[in-house]
Amino acid sequence: MINNKNVLLCVTGGIAVYKAVALVSKLSQAGANVKVVMTDSAKEFVQPLSFQVMSKNDVYFDTFDEKDSRVIAHIDLADWADLVLVAPATANVIGKLANGIADDMVTTILLATEADVWIAPAMNVHMYAHPAVVRNIGQLHSDGYRFIEPSEGFLACGYVGKGRLEEPERITELVSQHFTQGHYQPLKGKKVVITAGPTRERIDPVRYVSNFSSGKMGYAMAAAAQKLGAETVLISGPVELTVPSGVQIIHVESAADMYDAVLSQFDDASIVVKSAAVADYRPKSVHTQKMKKKAGDDVLELERTTDILKSLGDRKEHQLLIGFAAETTDVIAYGQKKLESKNLDYIIVNDVTDPGGGFGSDTNVVTLLSREGEATPFTAMPKDQLAVRLFETILQQEGGKLDDR
Repeated sequence: MINNKNVLLCVTGGIAVYKAVALVSKLSQAGANVKVVMTDSAKEFVQPLSFQVMSKNDVYFDTFDEKDSRVIAHIDLADWADLVLVAPATANVIGKLANGIADDMVTTILLATEADVWIAPAMNVHMYAHPAVVRNIGQLHSDGYRFIEPSEGFLACGYVGKGRLEEPERITELVSQHFTQGHYQPLKGKKVVITAGPTRERIDPVRYVSNFSSGKMGYAMAAAAQKLGAETVLISGPVELTVPSGVQIIHVESAADMYDAVLSQFDDASIVVKSAAVADYRPKSVHTQKMKKKAGDDVLELERTTDILKSLGDRKEHQLLIGFAAETTDVIAYGQKKLESKNLDYIIVNDVTDPGGGFGSDTNVVTLLSREGEATPFTAMPKDQLAVRLFETILQQEGGKLDDR
């Protein structure tokens, strides 16, 4: 329950405004004190009186309408809130906030508040995927705003796709978790196993076969899982990175080492994220002494390593299995094929030739593909922020199903 917590609901114009009325009701029933601020466009869909009746508080919409002469309304509301929700959030208000524009009461409050701000978008599926909207959402994520991703379904415009405001019951549940847990920890009680970095396949005592993976994305995923409350186990190949605080580390070198380590942690895991760049091949013969140079060319015979991800896909029972795919061409097509062939629940794909991501970069550009066929793109952003966004998006798509894992 969220007794006596102050929730400020900012309502912007769209057909989903009718859901915001239900959201006020659900939050009030859960014990929150709710106040509502509306844009002029929102008032075209629902009259302020509906929110006043549900919240038992005055409704605000005019920056210059000071209901109490002892305070400045937009500053007083910004200071009053323990949490600010923007629901529904239109493409317009997202664009304004991303660019620091404050031209009405809602946007003025959003720039003035020091409370956490959560944004619940609702719009046409094509608007949600527009590069400008995607870019603005990415900017707000970088600025520290949290998003409640829209769900898929039949939209008022007649399209079927992503853009429908999340249900009031689910938003209320997330708000309740936020307050009752002290901070947002949706993975509390879950064990998350993450692989990271490259593997090294020895040729002789001084040489090996490997790849350019830095491990940064996997380490960011581990830090995010720990932050979100999980018991986190990081299985890492050879990298030069600091282990995130609170994370259990298992160091490995070869693909065989990683396979054994993952299997040892797999059975009681709730979520497994395989972000390591495991070598597909290893030398068929490993020399015990350093190979000497010969005149002319030489041939290194290779053999396949065990496909760890496919093995886990064949073995999984309750686990949520998430893979990564670093590609250079036809990224989405190869990712979808890999998701299906290896029995994954999600796969995160990226083009390693993209200047905004790739091996060694501190940022990444990825697309999250789900077993349900949904594709969620993420623009370039720091890997630590991206990791949190990926987990939040997956958790929202899973909903209550994660409780059974």
